[in-house]
Amino acid sequence: MTAKPPATDHRSPEDYYAELTCRNSGVVTEAQQEALSRATVLVAGCGSVGGAAVVPLARLGVRRFLLADSGDYELNNLNRQHATRHDIGRNKAEVAAERILAINPHAQVDVYPEGVTAENAGELTERCQIIVDGVDVTTMSGVRAKFHLHKRAAAKQLPLVTGWDMAGALYAQYYDYRKISKPFKGVITEGDLDRLSTWQLIFRLVPLRRVPTDMLGELSPNIDNHAYNVPQVAYTALLFGAISSHMVAMLLAGQQVREEVVLDVHRAVLPLPARTALLLRRPGRTRRMVEALVMHRLGRLRRNRHE
Repeated sequence: MTAKPPATDHRSPEDYYAELTCRNSGVVTEAQQEALSRATVLVAGCGSVGGAAVVPLARLGVRRFLLADSGDYELNNLNRQHATRHDIGRNKAEVAAERILAINPHAQVDVYPEGVTAENAGELTERCQIIVDGVDVTTMSGVRAKFHLHKRAAAKQLPLVTGWDMAGALYAQYYDYRKISKPFKGVITEGDLDRLSTWQLIFRLVPLRRVPTDMLGELSPNIDNHAYNVPQVAYTALLFGAISSHMVAMLLAGQQVREEVVLDVHRAVLPLPARTALLLRRPGRTRRMVEALVMHRLGRLRRNRHE
């Protein structure tokens, strides 16, 4: 499905683009701007972190997008995602396409409202030069979609940027699949998808040392609470838009970026005494998190024996 622009601008596409991006000059290099103008960027998952990347990328000058998300907006998304109450019930990728075309009506945006699947992951990765991965992993189907995306990215040797918004911290990861042959550097395999729980898989992808202290305190008592919703807020998701769009510009221009970037808003704004107190609480919360994960694993093993 190809989205249509909301209105026609009377300037030529090139004149429009030049005016749109002229204030980037001096920050975005000529090489980056040229690369952004030519590349096709796949944004897989257009919710919290993926959706936060869409508008910055369009404003920086990406002109060709592939957007994939099977989810529709819900009211509880509005605290952090780029949507309004009028978008509730609408597909996230389709809404993201409208945002792009409202910025640049000459952009080319192809929408995949079925999201990333085992069947279309090959087509998606065939058509792009870089991937922004915001695939939701709150369900096992999401984890499987994420795995298929990374598997295809590795096969196509594509750079991929992904992120995790956790309480006040944003953890961004860069996978250079031009050099890495295994999805997620081999920390999970396709076989793991059938034997491990969603939480077990997540904590292989996100090292405990990267989980903020306040999030550890939230998660440890709720690992086996199926009604629990992980807290996510606007400013943390917005960080991924800032980080990932800059990383994409650099990578497309052939520059190197760090494999991990961590920004913790909560910790950054605390005065020194409060930061020290938070640091002192971390060992205890980490221990409780490890204990919760061990009990979670044992519980799954016992349930599997009885099935």
